[in-house]
Amino acid sequence: MKHMAWFQAVLFFGVAGVSLTVAGCGEGGEGPIVAPPPPPPEYADKHMPAGWWADEKIIEEGRQIFIGAKNIDVNCASCHGKDGKPVKAGARDFRNSERMKLYSDSVWFWRISEGVPNTKMKPWKSKLPEEDRWKVMAFERTFGLKGREYDVVKKEWVPIGGATASGAAGTDGTATPAGGAPAPPPPAAKAGGKGAGGGK
Repeated sequence: MKHMAWFQAVLFFGVAGVSLTVAGCGEGGEGPIVAPPPPPPEYADKHMPAGWWADEKIIEEGRQIFIGAKNIDVNCASCHGKDGKPVKAGARDFRNSERMKLYSDSVWFWRISEGVPNTKMKPWKSKLPEEDRWKVMAFERTFGLKGREYDVVKKEWVPIGGATASGAAGTDGTATPAGGAPAPPPPAAKAGGKGAGGGK
């Protein structure tokens, strides 16, 4: 009788352990879908440069970074998978649109830049300049949010071209003023005058 009770206990805990492991992994081992925390102040006003969500050249450059072709020290695909299907436990599954639509462009950029505490996601800001971090994000977004861009004003992902004009971002990664018109470039120096290339 004692042997039977022991066997039942082992069987119960074994099955329970397997069930918990399977339930805890979910798709990509990420657990339940919950909104990420807001970005810290230094990232809160950073947004994708204007036009980059739909720029195929930018997206391809992001893909090259993602697969490690541009910088051998940076290979996002080694964890997240070349096709977006994670190959390492706990890696974010960018194909999961229900989860990824909870990430603003600022939060996503913050996570790429600073990493994620208590996970294997490292900070990449020392290996990738800011421009390259935006490019890789533009590519990563194609796995689960293809054809969408983040609307800074509405605070949601919308079809490309449907973002509020004042939600567009400038090339420095900061939101443009209301109305969407970026600040005009500085005036060119007059010939013979001082300024860009015109003086000593």
